[in-house]
Parts: sequence; C-alpha cells; structure tokens
Amino acid sequence: MDRIRIMTVCTGNICRSPMAESVLRSAMGEAGLGELVDVDSTAITREEVGSGIDRRAARVLTAAGFDPLAGHRARLVTAQQLGERDLVLPMTAQHAHYLRRVRPIGTRTPVIRMYRTFDPAVTATDVAADLRAWDIADPWYGGPDDFDITLDELRAGAAGIVAWARNAAERTGLSRATR
Repeated sequence: MDRIRIMTVCTGNICRSPMAESVLRSAMGEAGLGELVDVDSTAITREEVGSGIDRRAARVLTAAGFDPLAGHRARLVTAQQLGERDLVLPMTAQHAHYLRRVRPIGTRTPVIRMYRTFDPAVTATDVAADLRAWDIADPWYGGPDDFDITLDELRAGAAGIVAWARNAAERTGLSRATR
C-alpha cells in the first residue's frame, strides 16, 4: 500500500459526497496526511453522471474556505473502485446498503462505514431513537441553510476520519515510509 484511499458516496455525487471530499482533503492536509491519503467521491445512481458539483454546494464550500471542486464531474461507483479503497463513507444507510451489495468479495474488501459514525455528537441514544441520526440529510431539495447544515455535519465527522486515516497509516507502516 502506497497511499490510503478514501471514498465518499451519496446519491448523485453533486452535493454531499463532493462536499465531504473537499472537507476531508482539507482536513487531511491540515493534519499533515495530504501526502498519504487520497480522497474522492462517487454516486450510487446514474442520474447526475457527468454533472458538476451543485452550485449551492460550491458556494457554501467557497464561503467556508474549502475547495469548491470546480473540475468535479459526478460518476457512478463501481465494484472495482470499491476494491481499490480502504475506507468508503456512505452518507446514508440506503447508500451503505447499496455499497454492501456491490462491493467486491475477495482479498481486498474496503471498510464501509457511515460518515456520521465518526461524529462524536451523534450518540448511541440518538441512533437508538432513530437510525436516521447517522444519515446526512440531502440538501438538494432545501435552501441555502440546508447546505450549511450538511457542511456542519461533514466538518463534525472529519476529525474522526483523520484519526482513522492516521491509525491506518501507522498500522501499515505507511507513515514511516514517507518520513
């Protein structure tokens, strides 16, 4: 393994998953892991394939100081891509279910873990009351405030994902190899 590969996944790959990609790239860079970790994003549906990031998502990212991913083009996740990732972060339980059905079975199976499970503010009590507590709501049908909420949820889980990546780098010896 020469790099840790992380993929974020949502429905169309134009809002949540590219926002998560941007947030995580920034967080990895700030943590000194930018040279060790690749982050990308995909969709579980074909409906937006080829489309750029939603303008509202880009606007919120830019206002918060993140890369708005101007060159981003939505793409559909494949079993091959899943087999090449170490950690796959679906935005909802529906996305996780889909990914578990299409993931490759074999020697390299990625960890599939919902993004918000890394958010320390989402407690077991919240999830026991409603499993959707781990879902990052789709801002597509909402207004600008919904995109702000999505960004806040993505930021809240980023530190936990950085810690996961740091542990993976140490566990595999990757962090020593790049010093």
